[in-house]
Amino acid sequence: MVPEEAVTGVSSKSNMSKRYTAEFKRDAVALALSSEKTVTEVARDLGVSPEGLRGWVKQAKVDRGEGPAGALTTAEREELVRLRRKVREQEATIEVLGKATAFFAQDKMR
Repeated sequence: MVPEEAVTGVSSKSNMSKRYTAEFKRDAVALALSSEKTVTEVARDLGVSPEGLRGWVKQAKVDRGEGPAGALTTAEREELVRLRRKVREQEATIEVLGKATAFFAQDKMR
């Protein structure tokens, strides 16, 4: 039997990460922190990757002010993403306005 990826060129395992709801993540973190089990065992029980659950636990600690100095909370990360997007949009607007100004300046010189 020929593996699927040999035929289609696509692996049957997806490279796209699963998306979990905030509620699921919150509950998973609470379980990991309150359980006698290791994070790996809790992750296996929930069907998530141990690395993912560790990241959620780490971020939850940062959000509660228990993280390392300088670590960004979830709200700060979201704001940073929003502000970076806004800067890109404004830079594009400035570029368009600069080109329009140059165009009209050339047109006026004729």
